[in-house]
Amino acid sequence: MKTLFSMHESSIFKKIMAAFLAALLPMLAITWMINERGSANIRSEISGSVLNTTRFYMDSLDQEADRISRYLPNYVMDQDLMEVATTGKEMSSYERSSKILDIQSRLELMKNSSPYIREAKAYIPLINRTVLSNNFETHLDEQEYASMQTSAKSYDEAFIYWNNRFFITMQYPVNTSRSPLYVVGVELSATKIRDTLAQIGGNRGGHSVLLNLNRGWHIDTGMDDELLGQVAAFVSAQQETLSKEGYDTIVHQGKRLLAVYKYSALWNAYSVTCIPEEMILGSLQMYRTLFWWACALAAAIVLFFTYFLLRLIYRPLMKLVHSFRRVQQNRLEPIQINRGADEFGYLYQAFNDTISSLKKLIEENYEQQIRNQRSELKRLQSQINPHFLYNCFFVLCRLIKSDKHKEKAYQFCLYIGQYFQFITRNDEDEIPLAQEMEHSRTYVKMQTICYGDRIEVGFDGDVPPISVPRLILQPIIENAYKHALGNMLLPGELWVHTELRGDEFTIYVEDNGQNITDEEIELLRKKLRHSTSRIEETTGLLNVHRRIQLRYGEKYGLSVARSELGGLRVGIQLCASQRGNEHVQTADR
Repeated sequence: MKTLFSMHESSIFKKIMAAFLAALLPMLAITWMINERGSANIRSEISGSVLNTTRFYMDSLDQEADRISRYLPNYVMDQDLMEVATTGKEMSSYERSSKILDIQSRLELMKNSSPYIREAKAYIPLINRTVLSNNFETHLDEQEYASMQTSAKSYDEAFIYWNNRFFITMQYPVNTSRSPLYVVGVELSATKIRDTLAQIGGNRGGHSVLLNLNRGWHIDTGMDDELLGQVAAFVSAQQETLSKEGYDTIVHQGKRLLAVYKYSALWNAYSVTCIPEEMILGSLQMYRTLFWWACALAAAIVLFFTYFLLRLIYRPLMKLVHSFRRVQQNRLEPIQINRGADEFGYLYQAFNDTISSLKKLIEENYEQQIRNQRSELKRLQSQINPHFLYNCFFVLCRLIKSDKHKEKAYQFCLYIGQYFQFITRNDEDEIPLAQEMEHSRTYVKMQTICYGDRIEVGFDGDVPPISVPRLILQPIIENAYKHALGNMLLPGELWVHTELRGDEFTIYVEDNGQNITDEEIELLRKKLRHSTSRIEETTGLLNVHRRIQLRYGEKYGLSVARSELGGLRVGIQLCASQRGNEHVQTADR
């Protein structure tokens, strides 16, 4: 809801762009979703196909190894082999050689029975010979012979892994604690196993590995060491979760690989095939590339649309908006028409016609408004002049009668002359603030003669070189004497000080009078706030407040509050900027 409200308050440009993106982005999102869903489906189908291929070849390999294991006892129970292993030394050389040749022929037959058999062997310790299928003059390798015996197996597997070679062996007799008479073994072909693994993913550019983590052996089709390490970690994770088969993703050197795995219980190993996804999703990669090109084209369209939207709609519209804002600031400036006969050209011409009509109306009413404003200023100013006239002569008479105060009477006469000379001058509505401050000081000096030293007065602060309406400070000071300080039995205190904050200059008049209450201050504050509707009142504060607002605007004028001295604090807020002082110059024109 907050977002909708914010969009409701946004500019037309933002709304149009939001609508355009709201139409474009869902289309891109749907295209992306279709592409990704298609990639996922094809990946799943191809992964299942590779897994089925892995099952087929691993089952074939397991069946072949199992067939070899099942047929091996037939060769172990060979009659000639038994005779040579038991009475070989007692036979003549001819008879022993004849039987060994027969054994070799049967071993050759065993070797040729399966392409996975590299060599068939018979280990005969009595004659210290290892009979091979194609070699007669051999000796018995004691270390190899010991590794081929059943007692040497420390694990329950069908195969013996020794010196990076794989063997399937059987001894005679099978169950005995003594050394066997002989051992028949088959060495499997790692090359043929590697060729079988290569058929799983080789046509898709992949590599396969048969990995046994417990024994630490592997047969791979050309994987690099880094990838083998990643596959080993992958297989370890599958072992921990007891996962037998499936597929997942491995990231190798920044490329995503599809890893299809299957566990073989016969080999106690995992067959893992890693195929680059780019080989699997080759056609979809092209579509994905086309999608990104479409995104780039969409971005270019957005930029193109934004440019023309800014140029054809937003900038002309903002030009019109700025012109209306200038009108709000009383700057009646026409718009330069650089458009054709379109809608904005019509609006520009209508705006210029309206500005021309407004200027004409202002010129017709300008002089009447200025005369009314000056009449109000003169009327308010004239109401101030009689306030102090009545008792000045009584004070002067008292001073003249006294021989001790003739000098004061002389000074008082000068002050009276300066005072009435200032307030009776009607040729200037605006005077420098320094003159207004000097007139106020003259008034204070006159009051000091009247009241003596009972009232202490202080003037603090700088005075900026600005022009202000006449008689804005002295009536405030006069109000303090009349209502707060004049009837006090205790010593009075009057403090006049200034403050400049940015473009606002304030003169504060504070006293320590004890007669005014908080309710009276609040009532006075309300009168100042509604002074325009109380024009019939002619008190000094309201008089000054209205004249300042006529001069500077409603932002300025008087404010009242409780003084730190205990009495009333009156703030006279004026505009100290050049722009504020141009207000009267404009009115004078």
